[in-house]
Amino acid sequence: MKEKVKVSLLVWNLSTNDGFIRASLLQTALNQLGYEVEILGFLFGKELYKAIPPETKIHTVEGANYPNFIQSIRKILKAIDGDIIYAIKPQPASFGVALLKKLYSKKPVILDIDDWELSWHGGDKWHYRPQLKQLAKDLLKKDGALRLPHHPLYLKLMENLVSQADAVTVHTSFLQQRFGGISVPNGKDTCLFDPARYNPEESRSRYGLSEYRVLMFPGAPRPYKGLEDVLIALDKINQPDLKLVIVGGSPYDNYDEQLQQQWGRWIIKLPNYPSDVMPDVVAAAHIIVVPQRDTPETRAQFPLKLTDGMAMAKPVLSTRVGDIPEILGDTGYLVEPACPEQIAEQIQLIFQNLDLANVRGIKARQRCIEKYSIEAMASTLNSVITRL
Repeated sequence: MKEKVKVSLLVWNLSTNDGFIRASLLQTALNQLGYEVEILGFLFGKELYKAIPPETKIHTVEGANYPNFIQSIRKILKAIDGDIIYAIKPQPASFGVALLKKLYSKKPVILDIDDWELSWHGGDKWHYRPQLKQLAKDLLKKDGALRLPHHPLYLKLMENLVSQADAVTVHTSFLQQRFGGISVPNGKDTCLFDPARYNPEESRSRYGLSEYRVLMFPGAPRPYKGLEDVLIALDKINQPDLKLVIVGGSPYDNYDEQLQQQWGRWIIKLPNYPSDVMPDVVAAAHIIVVPQRDTPETRAQFPLKLTDGMAMAKPVLSTRVGDIPEILGDTGYLVEPACPEQIAEQIQLIFQNLDLANVRGIKARQRCIEKYSIEAMASTLNSVITRL
């Protein structure tokens, strides 16, 4: 008799963080519930996403454009042997493959939606209405747009097939309103991210930050994440011991270099660190900043940086965008998006009474444990799976 139910977590591209982080959180929660879990996915780049711990067991298949991608699909279909298939994102290379497997295996499929994929292409405004000649080019040329497995036309098709999943999980109210499903917010390992295990002064010393008041952004800079607003705020405050510490940098483009060129006097860059080192890095912060701008992309997102700060009992300064006010409750500091003046005011307010801000940070940790821990995530997942 089979001892454990196995879940196959299917990620569309393991060369980037576009799905792996969410999959790893789901894997941890499912492991807590006693399920055997394997992560599978395609490599559309030359190597695995660098932040994936080397000991992580992952089954990968080389990705490709159509028509070669059909052969890649055949390979991964043979490797999917879970009793439940859990597709991360409504991408053809995850959800599409899962539905193909379901056709002949009859295994239930859960779809997880942690982003509005079409928002990166204009959302509901995007349409594909080519002339016949353009359609032929897109299909037949070696570099034709429709040869890309993640072309927005295929994403739109996947959205139309969401109802074919046996269950849907989402992690923000925007996505739930759009796609339905059960809310499963990102969980944080609050045992690993436990401020009692770290000494902030020692952490600041370890990362060369002892001389500074540290505003930390533990993620990849992109224009919609609002770091320019923080840097403009630092211009306004103009106190040289205030620094914005960016951890990891951007794997997508040279945007962080652009920030450095214009505001380098306020920026300290730290490299990528393994996930088990990140709590020590976050311990070095005085404030965690999550200055999201209000865009179609950000309204659908649950920034993991919020729970990095909350779990480590740090004051979190963020914006009134999407679910952020609900996530923080009354435990954070909120400003309007794209408002450097308000950010500057809040930074000064926090440092004027840092003890009070740290008390609010303790409340944030308590809220994180209650609502956004791995245990909370596992509890909801258990109810999802028992209904299959």
